[in-house]
Amino acid sequence: MDNWDEVRTAYQVARMGTVSGAAEVLGVHHATVIRHIDVIEARLGVKLFQRHARGYTPTEAGEDLMRVAQTTEDQLNQLSGRIKGQGDDVTGELVVTSLVSLAPMLVPTLSAFQAENEGLIVRYLTGERLFRLEYGEAHVAIRAGTAPDQPDNVVQPLLRQRMALYASPDYIARFGKPANPSEFAKHRFVSSDNETSRAPFNRWLRAHVPAEAVTFRSSDIRAMEEAVAAGAGIGFVAVCDAARRSDLVEVHPPMDDWSAPLWLVTHVDLHRTAKVQSFLKFLKAAAKDWGA
Repeated sequence: MDNWDEVRTAYQVARMGTVSGAAEVLGVHHATVIRHIDVIEARLGVKLFQRHARGYTPTEAGEDLMRVAQTTEDQLNQLSGRIKGQGDDVTGELVVTSLVSLAPMLVPTLSAFQAENEGLIVRYLTGERLFRLEYGEAHVAIRAGTAPDQPDNVVQPLLRQRMALYASPDYIARFGKPANPSEFAKHRFVSSDNETSRAPFNRWLRAHVPAEAVTFRSSDIRAMEEAVAAGAGIGFVAVCDAARRSDLVEVHPPMDDWSAPLWLVTHVDLHRTAKVQSFLKFLKAAAKDWGA
């Protein structure tokens, strides 16, 4: 096999199931995808896909090729990530990932770090999926909850994100402000739509507030914050986020049971590089003010 582009194309077709999906991932025209498939099938003398109205389904030979190609792509991504993190200069790409709820703190921190290191390109990736540090998808990850235990990762505590209960002035004008948790059942709450969420504050709410009192639910923590500000109910908001708003009133101060630990995660192969170490030092200093 002497053409990796064709193998990679076949892998993406098998993974996505359609020519158009593979073309989008690869950033090429769909005609290029079709040509690559035709060429590699002709070279191997075997059909890699069954064509049908819904797309392409890999044959047994296609499945074999997909497994080999996936391993090869993972190894190349891992090598690329390691090379990008090498060197003594704080230049090139710095890839940081976290939950989107941390963006209000992280974006200014990343911008300030970039201002001190001319030539640095910042890539800030957010989302629910865990970006794979072992394959070079990110240099630094900030994760919440239980300490990550993936092998070959260096895990350090960053801080505990303090949470408190807030409501809007409009909500309090209409429904009053509960004096203590014993009055919560009489009020409306905003919370996560995920009833199995392991976030400490969500577990506490499920244990202390009747399900029927949770009248606004969302899968996005930023949407929940906006719902609280809009008067939909009482809800948890990070103290550092609430401090930047004038449309939230504290209903109950932070409790230790509500705080969530944040962890700094790096891969052992990149942890000691100058770029990662410089950013970790800068981030830890900035994070001291996040809970203020």
